[in-house]
Amino acid sequence: MKPAQIFHQYIWIINTLRSYNGLTINELNRKWIDDGVADGNPLQRSSFNRHRDAILDMFGIIIDCEPKTYKYFISNKEMLSDDSIESWLFSTLTVHGVLADSAAVKERLVLENAPAGEQYLVTIINAIKSNHRLYIGYKKFEAEGYEKVVSPYALKLFHQRWYLLALNDEDQMRIYALDRMTMMELADEVFEMPTDFSAQAYFSEYFGVLTNDTPMAHVVVRAHNWMPNYLRTLPLHHSQHELESTPDYTDFSYDLRPTSDFLGELLRHSNGIEVLEPQDLREKMRGMIAEMLKRY
Repeated sequence: MKPAQIFHQYIWIINTLRSYNGLTINELNRKWIDDGVADGNPLQRSSFNRHRDAILDMFGIIIDCEPKTYKYFISNKEMLSDDSIESWLFSTLTVHGVLADSAAVKERLVLENAPAGEQYLVTIINAIKSNHRLYIGYKKFEAEGYEKVVSPYALKLFHQRWYLLALNDEDQMRIYALDRMTMMELADEVFEMPTDFSAQAYFSEYFGVLTNDTPMAHVVVRAHNWMPNYLRTLPLHHSQHELESTPDYTDFSYDLRPTSDFLGELLRHSNGIEVLEPQDLREKMRGMIAEMLKRY
């Protein structure tokens, strides 16, 4: 069986179990046959158990069985809603499967451009897996290019661009945008990865990819018009907390380091978001808006 077909079966099992509180193997099998997942062939218990193990290994999704009813269910649905690589992979494969079945209507599907710099992903992943350093060529916008060797720590996807978090020879953590790479090679030199490093923890206090010494802040914003529901369905940050809601607005709070990535995101929503606290951040936003007005 082709890998694409196997992935399709994994995704079908996950999405079907997500839609119900629980299904017995017989109930799952009837739906399997009705949906033509395997060209009408039934879902054998042995195949299902192999798929359960593979789904756990690949996506971290646990399919448990209720001993009294013999119904199978996903016991950790939160895995499908966080920003882990497993959640991203599941989402990507789901979209891939849908699009693969939609060739007949491709002229009616409007997509965004694929992330830039993806040609370097295989080399970076290999370097991360083997703890090999990378020899890279890099050129910032409107700056001289340079070449150097770095130790790759993590990858992050943000606003359709891939970014590499790496330690340079000056013992500094730096972010490198893959679309600004001019070359990349796997170096012979290896490095020792800290056992306590967590990419999720490293970026947890930030929005986006810029990580600097901006102080932590308790930010309160007021969402007007359409924005409350937008933020409820797509939170800006994992610390987002809804404070108060009225027919006219809703207040949300965030505990993070408000870098320019975060401020730029707030500005992107124009008059839908107003910063209330802290006062110095409100004044900073006012100044940024004033500078923007000078250009019009």
